Amino acid sequence: MSRSLRRGSIAAIAAIAIASLSSCAASTTPDTLQIKPDNAAATLGTNLRLNNIVLVTGVGTSGDYTGPANVVVNISNTAGTPAELQSITVGSATATFADAAGAPQSSIVVPPGGSVVLGGQGNPSASFSSASVHVGGFATATFAFKDGQKVDAQAGVSPDSGENGRGLYKGFGPTPTPTAAPTKAATPSAGATPSAGATATGTPTAPATPSAGATTAGAPVAGATATATAPAAH
Repeated sequence: MSRSLRRGSIAAIAAIAIASLSSCAASTTPDTLQIKPDNAAATLGTNLRLNNIVLVTGVGTSGDYTGPANVVVNISNTAGTPAELQSITVGSATATFADAAGAPQSSIVVPPGGSVVLGGQGNPSASFSSASVHVGGFATATFAFKDGQKVDAQAGVSPDSGENGRGLYKGFGPTPTPTAAPTKAATPSAGATPSAGATATGTPTAPATPSAGATTAGAPVAGATATATAPAAH
């Protein structure tokens, strides 16, 4: 092989190597790999999209769990008319809706060309009083809309990380129900005394003092003289 041919072969090999390395570098970018979050998403028709669907349980919960849980989801609506979410169910449990101030609502309205976030401070909420799920796994959540559209999504189940913890869903979990304080037995008011002259039940009364001049049975009356007279002096 001539020297010129060898030079051409080496240059071709080098170019191929550089191209291969460049393509490898490009393929590691998120855009190329189409990396998406683990959280569930669902599409209804051409206008409704549910993103990042998560059920958030209480602080410190794990494994199989039955109890309160909150729904976190972003619902977008690209239609020219509003969409109305009427229910969210997990198994036999149905969520209740409330607005950002905590007032109960029968449904959640997603405005046309807009979106609604459920869960978190300052947002409307969807809460389960008791749902059976596996923390760290997934649960089937069914979203039903007024127009008849319905979709099942495999929602991730994550615990609230609490005030001192770290996590994406810190503060998104259900609020613990305060425990009512035990009722104390009623005690008599301070300073309460029996009414004057009242005596305790079963306590003997003090003997009455006889009035002046009165005599007890069998006692001689003061100042009285004996009926027998002394014999006359002889």
